[in-house]
Order: sequence, then structure tokens, then C-alpha cells
Amino acid sequence: MTEVKVSFYLKRNEEKQDGTVPVLGRIRIGKSMVQFSAKVCVPVSLWDTKSGRATGKSKTALSINASLNKICVAIHSAYRDLSVKKENVYAQDVKNTFQGIASEQDTLVKYYEAHNEHFLKSVGVNRCMETYKRYGISLNHLKRFMRKKYNIGDISFQALTPSFVADYDYYLRVELRFAPQTIVNTIGQLRRIVKIAINNGLLRNDPFIDYEFITSPIVPKSLTSAELKKLMKAKLSRPNLNFIRDMFLFSSFTGIAFSDMRNLTEQNLSIAEDGVQWVNLKRKKTGTPCHIPLLEIPLQLIEKYRGLAKDGKLFPMISCSKTNIYLKRIAAECGIDKRVTFHMARHCYASVVTLSQGVPLETVAELLGHRDWRATRIYAQVSNEKIGEDMRHLNKRLSGKFHLANNNVL
Repeated sequence: MTEVKVSFYLKRNEEKQDGTVPVLGRIRIGKSMVQFSAKVCVPVSLWDTKSGRATGKSKTALSINASLNKICVAIHSAYRDLSVKKENVYAQDVKNTFQGIASEQDTLVKYYEAHNEHFLKSVGVNRCMETYKRYGISLNHLKRFMRKKYNIGDISFQALTPSFVADYDYYLRVELRFAPQTIVNTIGQLRRIVKIAINNGLLRNDPFIDYEFITSPIVPKSLTSAELKKLMKAKLSRPNLNFIRDMFLFSSFTGIAFSDMRNLTEQNLSIAEDGVQWVNLKRKKTGTPCHIPLLEIPLQLIEKYRGLAKDGKLFPMISCSKTNIYLKRIAAECGIDKRVTFHMARHCYASVVTLSQGVPLETVAELLGHRDWRATRIYAQVSNEKIGEDMRHLNKRLSGKFHLANNNVL
């Protein structure tokens, strides 16, 4: 390992009125050299050029030497830390580290921005534009927090501590009054950036080491079987509400998300050798291939709206925001006391249409196009009816297999 050398000398051409002169430092590592201000002033009469320290045991000399020794320790510590992460360490790197001035790739905001730029290149391939936008929103929250709390625009990775994370959590939770899940998502994205930095050797100590994500209980987002039947049978007041309901039902019986539904064409349909019709698509959000056998209701809806949409699309869908506005009216007319959104149809498919009818969780994950089955658990809510039915089957299977001992009652 190349040796790091630290020396101090006076900047004699800047003598102050009180007779003191600024002390400059010099870092040498191999052939690289950099100078810096020690932010210390010393009377010329006390300075020993050969040792690079103040002479004598006066209070002034002892204070000056303590400051210079502290700088030496910080420089050597910075050099050791950098040597673990980088093969070649230069004097400028050490200076930046011990002064808390990181290079662009070693600062949080710059690194976050670079991550987002790289993420954008994957949008449309295996990443979703909405996820990219959420990363941008989270980064803006982080910038505003740093400006308000520390009055800085960026921070080195080495300066990230558990207290920084705790302060950020307090800012989001108390000052901005964010909901628990919003905090989890916002800080979770920062956590992913930090993990990437750790994996790339930019950070040794994890600032999230003692942090706990506080989540709220998951509220079921699916309609019940009774509510879904009520929605299907209700006589709605306007024809356009009937169309919105049909689109919601198509998603409820296929699990296809809104962004994927609006892009469906005849080319997405196929017929297997056994005569079963399928929808084959690649999810817009994740790029995951998804193959769904069509049940009776989706087949009826395809025929009902065939030829009505432009550009070969299966359905003449409107925007998601307007669709959700109409769904709110439909829920009111049906007497459903829930905030019904189009995405709830996907939960209905997982809970009411598939899982509650005995379809295994791993199969539901495939049908929904999930790459991780744990994501499916959020969608798949087990109804009380399903639990009751399963326990009745269990009771029949266990009947006669277990017997209590014939003990006398006291």
C-alpha cells in the first residue's frame, strides 16, 4: 500500500495584524499531491519549520498542535477507508473525504439523479414510467428536506447516519403528515439507492441499520362476492355507466390492469388446441409475460364491444381518472359503501374469482403477471366464506381419524 504523508507549513505572505500566519497542509500519496487550509493561525515566533508544529508548551502552542494532530488522524482515517473501497487512492480523494466534500459519484443527490437517468432508459423495456415518476417525486422530497433541515443541496455518502434517516422520517411523518404507506414507499426508494451505493463500495456503514418501517394494517381492497354480484345486477341510470361497469367486470374476471386493458387488440387473443380462448400480453408495468384463459363473462364482453374501438383495440376505453369518477357514481347507485377504483377489479380477480374458488396462490401469481408471489398476497384476500368452506372439507377428512381418551369426568 502506498504511504500517505501529511505535512504543514506557513503561508507567510498573508501575515495578519495580530502577527499570526495561516497554516497550510499538504497531502502526498505517491506522485499525487494536494494542498489545503488547516484553518489554524500561528505566531511566526512559535513555528518550527522542520517539525511542522508549534514549539514550546504554552497554551497557544498546545492548542495549535492538537488541532494539527487531529487533522492528521482524520486524513489517515480517510485514506484507510478509501483504500478498502478503491484500488487507487489519490491525494485529492483523501482531501475531499476528510473535508466532507465528496466527488459527484459519492454524493447522495448526484447518485440518486444518476440512478433515475439509468432507470429511465429501462422504461418500456422492463420498467414502468409511473415507477420512474415516483422515484423523481421521492428525490424532490429528499432535496427539500435537506435544504430545510441542513441548508445543503447535497451530502456525501460518508456523512449519512442513522440520525439523518430518523430526521427524514420525522420530516415526512410529522411535518408533511404523510400516510404510513407513503412514508414506506418514499423512504423505501431512498433505501434502495443506499443499498446500491453500499454494493458499489461507496458506503461502509448502513444508515438504515436500526430503522424500522412502520406500516399500517392492510385494508382489503377487493369487493366481496355479494358486492360484485350487486354491481353486476344493478340497473344503472346512464348508458355510459353500463360501459364503465362492463370494463370493470372484464378486469374483475381476467385480472388485467387498466393500462394493459386499454392496449388490448385482437392480436392478444388466441385459441388453444382444447378450444379455450386466451389473452396473451406483456405487462406494461413490469414487462412480465402474462397468459390468461378467458372465462365466460370476458368472452361475452369482447363480443359485445367488438368493432367499436379505434385502431383495432378491443374496447373504446376512456382515461383512468374519468373511469374512477364514474365508478364512484356506480358504487353509490349500487349501495356499495367503498371507494371503488378500477384497480380494485384486479383484487376482485385475485380474491373472489380465483383464490376463493380454490385456485392455488402460485397460479394466481402467474395469472396476475407477478414476478414475486409475495406481491400476490397483497391482492389475494381470503374471504370468511372460503375459510368456512375449507374448514368444512377439513372436518370431513378428519372425521373418525382422531378420538378423545375415555376419561372419567371429575
